[in-house]
Amino acid sequence: MIKYFSSTDFELPGQSKISSWLVQAIKKEGYSLQDLEFNFCSDEGLLKINQEFLGHDTLTDVITFDYSEDKKISGEVFISIDRVRNNASEFTQDFEVEIRRVMVHGVLHLCGHKDKSSKDKEAMSDMENFYLDSFS
Repeated sequence: MIKYFSSTDFELPGQSKISSWLVQAIKKEGYSLQDLEFNFCSDEGLLKINQEFLGHDTLTDVITFDYSEDKKISGEVFISIDRVRNNASEFTQDFEVEIRRVMVHGVLHLCGHKDKSSKDKEAMSDMENFYLDSFS
């Protein structure tokens, strides 16, 4: 089950369609869904999480907390709506596409994918694009 929460005025449009798409991505990665929460917040809110839990004093668009066991996805994904809007503008991307990009990015982390090295970042970007292309 996928749940959506927001500490801002943002409401994710098309939640059921996005949920189905994410479940298909999870299955394609060889996992099953146990429970997943998406929490939409502001830059300020995500910065506090980044500082408190990760010791980083920087803005980011997405932070994922993984509680998965035995190929069963369980986790929380926190997304800064401010960063997503900024990134969409900076990369001349549609906001709805960019929000789906960070959502599937969080899911890919829960499926064990990393993005620390430049090689891993490129692979992650390719996977994001693959799943974005499958959204209809």
